[in-house]
Amino acid sequence: MCAAVAEDRRWAKQYPWLGEEPIPTDSCISEEIYQQEIEKVFKKVWLSVGRVEELPEPGCYKLKRLDFASTSVLLIRGKDNEIRAFHNTCSHRGNTVVVPEGEWDNFGQKSAFSCRFHAWTYNDQGELIGAQDEKGMPPCFNKSENGLTPISLDIWEGFIFINLDENPKVGLKDYLGKMGDHFSGFPYDEITHCFSYYTYMDTNWKVGLDAFAEAYHVNTIHAGSFPGTFSTGLQMIKLYDDHRSTAVCFNPPKSAPPVAGLAQSKARGSLVNNVAETILPPTLNDEKRDDYAFELSVFFPNWLLHVSEGIWFTHQFWPIAQGKTLWEGKYYVKEPRTNSEKWALEHAMVVQRNAWLEDTATMEGTYYALKSGSKKFMQLHDEEILVRHGYHVLEKYLKGEEGGH
Repeated sequence: MCAAVAEDRRWAKQYPWLGEEPIPTDSCISEEIYQQEIEKVFKKVWLSVGRVEELPEPGCYKLKRLDFASTSVLLIRGKDNEIRAFHNTCSHRGNTVVVPEGEWDNFGQKSAFSCRFHAWTYNDQGELIGAQDEKGMPPCFNKSENGLTPISLDIWEGFIFINLDENPKVGLKDYLGKMGDHFSGFPYDEITHCFSYYTYMDTNWKVGLDAFAEAYHVNTIHAGSFPGTFSTGLQMIKLYDDHRSTAVCFNPPKSAPPVAGLAQSKARGSLVNNVAETILPPTLNDEKRDDYAFELSVFFPNWLLHVSEGIWFTHQFWPIAQGKTLWEGKYYVKEPRTNSEKWALEHAMVVQRNAWLEDTATMEGTYYALKSGSKKFMQLHDEEILVRHGYHVLEKYLKGEEGGH
C-alpha cells in the first residue's frame, strides 16, 4: 500500500477551526511575545526533562539547566527510590549546590549535596541536614524550613516531567490527556541504546520546532539522505487539545545501496527498513498501513516524540533568549548484541544524523531572514497543519485561555 495525497487541502477541510490565514512573523522575532511565552507557557506547563533510566540508583542525580527561567533543576533519586526535583539553589546565600560543569546536562551520584560556598549540606530528599557553625544562626533559623526549593515532578511512561509553577493548575495526566493515552504502552524502557546530540543555534525556539513538525520539506531538504522515501504526505493526523500527532509513511526504495542493505539486514536502526509490526501499541498506526514508518508528534510546547517499530527518538527546543535556542536530539534503538549489530546501528545513525544536520541547517537562515522584517506573514501549506496548530495553541496561552482541557 502506498497512498498519495488524496485531495487538495484535505487537512484544512478536516480541521476548519484552525483557519487557513497566513501566520504573523512577529511570533518568531518579537521580544515582547517571547517574554510572554516564557511567563505564560514555559513557567506554567509540564516540561519533559529526562528519563528514569538516567537515575538508576539512590543518590544519582541529573542537573538540567533551564536558561529561560534562570535556574538549573536538580533531579535526585532518593534512598526511598523516589525521584524528586529541586531548584539548584542553596538556602543560605543562593549559591548553586551542584556546580554545573560544561554547557549541557550533568550527571553524578552523591550521598549528600554540599554547597561549596559555606558547606550547607542537603540529603537526597532535599532536606537541610547540616549548616556550618549552626549555633551562630539567629533563633528564628530552623533547618526543617530551609531545605532545597522543590519543583513539581511527575512521571509518564518513564519520562520525567516538571512544572516550574509553584501551584500547577493541572496535573501531568490531565495535561497530556489523550496524547498520553495515544503514546502509552510502547516499550521505551526496553529500547535504551542512545545516540545523543545537542547544539546551540541563533534562532527562535519555534523556528527550530516548526522545522521538525512537518514533512512538506522532505523532498527538498532530504533529497540526499532519503531521496523519494517519504512522499505520501502526512497521514492519520490527530489533534489532542494542546498536542498533535501524525503518521509519516514511506515509499521503500526498490533496492538499497549495498552497504545500507547489509546494515538493514543486521539490525533495526533505519526508519526506512520495513518490518512487521510487533511492538507498537494499538493506538499507533491504527489504520494498520503497511507503509507506516513512524509517528511524528509534538507535545506542547517544545518536545517532539517519534515512535517506530523498535526505534524511538526525540527532539527538544529550549529557549535561551529570543534568538537563541538549545536543540537536543536523541535516537534510541535496541542494545546491540554483536559487533555486526553495533556496526549496523552506527551506519543507520550516520544517515539519520546527516538528515538532522540537513534539518538544523535551515533554522538560523530562516530566523535571520525573518528578522529583516521584510515579510510580515508566513504562508502555510496544508501539509504544515501541525505548524498551524502549534501557533493556534500558543495564541490561546498568550491570551490566557490555557489549553482545552
